[in-house]
Amino acid sequence: MNYQWYPGHMTKARRMMQEDIKLVDLVIELVDARIPLSSRNPDIDELGKNKSRIVLLNKSDLSDPAANRVWMDFFKEKGIHVLEINARSGMGIKAINPLVQEACKEKIERDRKRGIVNRPVRAMVVGIPNVGKSTFINSFAGKACTKTGNKPGVTKGKQWIRLNKSLELLDTPGILWPKFEDQKVGRNLAFIGSMNDEIIIKDELACDLIQVLSELYPAAVPERYQIESNEDAVRTLEAIAESRKCYQKGEQLDLLKAADLLLDDFRGGKLGRISLERP
Repeated sequence: MNYQWYPGHMTKARRMMQEDIKLVDLVIELVDARIPLSSRNPDIDELGKNKSRIVLLNKSDLSDPAANRVWMDFFKEKGIHVLEINARSGMGIKAINPLVQEACKEKIERDRKRGIVNRPVRAMVVGIPNVGKSTFINSFAGKACTKTGNKPGVTKGKQWIRLNKSLELLDTPGILWPKFEDQKVGRNLAFIGSMNDEIIIKDELACDLIQVLSELYPAAVPERYQIESNEDAVRTLEAIAESRKCYQKGEQLDLLKAADLLLDDFRGGKLGRISLERP
């Protein structure tokens, strides 16, 4: 299956970000901790050059703790401030304000020397669809100040949110990039739900996930569904369907229902804490 999704509104959103980047001091980029490279839009590095940078490893409660530590070191070595968070539960949120002050200390010092005090840091929050930006902002602000949703593409326009006297956030729509050079990137994005599920062949995607998990976490699927491990992805999907009584009329196995079940379980962390990428 060819993994690609770039609806027209994303081109407009990218142009808007190019304009708005001039207004900010800091770029806060949310990535999915299970796929920190695949969930980074490569355009952000170009857009955000000469700006202070923070990367937030969101959904880090769903990813492998050992992998999280490796990714923290990876970003620090690149000179990027980094933090593990879980926007939904609020884990790590309190550490962000001090990190913002640290990331922008040169700018704050420059302002102070010019006699400018109490000017808030202006930060742009960026990330691909469904990575949790709106949930993060609401959690950070302590109130529902942005629209949120679990479907990619809920945030459509520009929104400034004043968090406190020292920080203002600019929320931006989630954007992908026009062409994935590596289809593994598109596949990983489809696994976590950052592409529109309606354009994806779910049973093929589920078989791809089974194959990846059999290499990285071979016990995850058999343990969850109480089935024998099998090198054949289609047979494994059939076994999941049997185990969870996914049948169509006439006792025929419903592989699409089993695929939905597997993808939902993976996305919800029910297969265990899993990271699909290492630096």
